Amino acid sequence: MPTNPSGDVVLKPLGHPAHTLQEWLCTFHLAAVILDPYTYESAWILETAGRILGNFDEADCRVAFVVTASEDQATQFVGPWKEEILCFADPDRGLARGLDLQALPAFVHIAHDLQVVALAEGWNPAEWREVADNLAKMMAWTEPLIPAQGDPAPFAGTPALG
Repeated sequence: MPTNPSGDVVLKPLGHPAHTLQEWLCTFHLAAVILDPYTYESAWILETAGRILGNFDEADCRVAFVVTASEDQATQFVGPWKEEILCFADPDRGLARGLDLQALPAFVHIAHDLQVVALAEGWNPAEWREVADNLAKMMAWTEPLIPAQGDPAPFAGTPALG
């Protein structure tokens, strides 16, 4: 069972001032993929996660990568995705800790009231599809294809807190 995070968790968008999770949620729900740039598993899922998040980039939700690293390391890890999708640096893993995550990568949908609507840990296409389909239904949007050709095989992920 996921834990609802505190609104005091601070997320810093790459190249911009930091704000609390509560501030990020004041207008839109948040659909985020949390990644650990120090693991192969997060690198394996980066393109797939970008495709999934990109599906919702014009929906009534905020989509983002949350990278558990410094701003410079997060920028290097996400590469050109920085220009396509909002990217947060979370070097102290505040969001992963606040959600009580066990494994990364993770795909989470958080509502305005800080309630976790849906969460998938590791890369299990059926679980990620469930998060995406629920988000699409709530946003009156089209569901992305999960899995799609070229997506990695399922894997459990790595410890969320390092």
